[in-house]
Amino acid sequence: MIAVIANFLVIVGLVIYAFTLFAEYHSRGRWAKNITGLLAGMGMLVLAIGLLLTPRNVIVLLQIAHSGASAVLVWVSTSLLLAAIAAFGAITYWRPLRLRYEREIESDLHRELPRIR
Repeated sequence: MIAVIANFLVIVGLVIYAFTLFAEYHSRGRWAKNITGLLAGMGMLVLAIGLLLTPRNVIVLLQIAHSGASAVLVWVSTSLLLAAIAAFGAITYWRPLRLRYEREIESDLHRELPRIR
């Protein structure tokens, strides 16, 4: 059981590292530097899939699949996606209000300053 848990932790670590490499690839502008991050990220994901598809891990995955964990994961995923949509809407809605509020503060500050000619 410890070996199975260790395998899954290694796989999760590889997937997380691969996605950070993908994020770095998308966040930078230069293609020549980014292609190494893209290829490394893809390599890490393929390595994680290769480690996941061993006979012992597949048996554990089948046990997890029969336990009904997929329904819980679908609900968690749906909740997180709805939270992301709500956060995007809130950020989009509040930004113009924040900019207007900043302009009001700036104009108030300029009114209080004495005019030097």
